[in-house]
Amino acid sequence: MIDQRLAPYGALALRVALGTMFIAHAGLKVFVFTMPGFAGFLAQVGFPPILAYPIVAAEVVGGAAIILGLYGRLVSVALLPVLLGAVMVHAGNGWLFTAANGGWEYPAFLAVAALAHALIGDGALALRPFSLRQEPVTGLSPRAA
Repeated sequence: MIDQRLAPYGALALRVALGTMFIAHAGLKVFVFTMPGFAGFLAQVGFPPILAYPIVAAEVVGGAAIILGLYGRLVSVALLPVLLGAVMVHAGNGWLFTAANGGWEYPAFLAVAALAHALIGDGALALRPFSLRQEPVTGLSPRAA
């Protein structure tokens, strides 16, 4: 059973946490690994190094859009390839984050969270929610999903 009164706020919590995670990981790539370092890492694991810049841009812009509820459901779906790529990169490292070079459980969980966000909806306080329904959805309403 879904609590219609509180579900929009649960979706909001998921949306804010997911968007924050994307922005935080972009920051990690820029400020800790550096862009040349991240590009080199991508080359090392078999991806074109030039993808470093679009990945970071997608994480920053996409994360902000998800947090604000600007077509967040669509953005979560669009960012699934980034998360699935991270799963592929970490798949050989083992399950847990304590594995050398990080495990694959965290990016897999985030991919499921992005999918859940896309299925559930943007929730409360979304600026431009995207609905699969025919009727118009208004922003800033606790019932907007």
